[in-house]
Amino acid sequence: METSRLEAFSDGVMAIIITITVLGIRVPEEPTLAGLLAVAPAFAIYAWSFQTVGTYWNNHHHLLRTAKQISPAIMWANLHLLFWLSLIPFATEWLGRHIAAPWPTAAYAALLLAAAVAYNILQQAIIADQGEGSELARAIGQDWKDKISLVLYAAAVGAAFLSPWASYGLVVLVLAIWFLPDPRVRPPPAR
Repeated sequence: METSRLEAFSDGVMAIIITITVLGIRVPEEPTLAGLLAVAPAFAIYAWSFQTVGTYWNNHHHLLRTAKQISPAIMWANLHLLFWLSLIPFATEWLGRHIAAPWPTAAYAALLLAAAVAYNILQQAIIADQGEGSELARAIGQDWKDKISLVLYAAAVGAAFLSPWASYGLVVLVLAIWFLPDPRVRPPPAR
């Protein structure tokens, strides 16, 4: 399979995830500022989830550009990532309705941890297929971003039961780390 086909499929799934996520925000019951403020937590969690999916989409694009072809292992690893990302609408709505509650916060952080593990598995599948001397293998080297992200997400799961706000801070820190695509992984120049 060509990389463009897998990328187009993944782009479509991520666009649907974002669309479904916004449907979890309910229109205010009252036509007042107080009514709008009542849905502000849900909107904030949606904005956070939108940025998370957008960051995955951006980095995923750059990641797939390093693959020369798509093997069955890469296809399955990609589906594994998309599975976890597809649960973001559910976790977003639950957290949006119960902001600062330990279990929804922990579930959201655990979901992001699972997606990060899946992204790492996808990277490793590309490296296994392309070889240890591949562009991706050379680019990620020691790969501190992945390792620190996994640690921070795991800490965010535990922190949810001590202080949900600390958990949010850890998750936002990971988002900040990945906001710009990994400078080590760049798409090839346009032909």
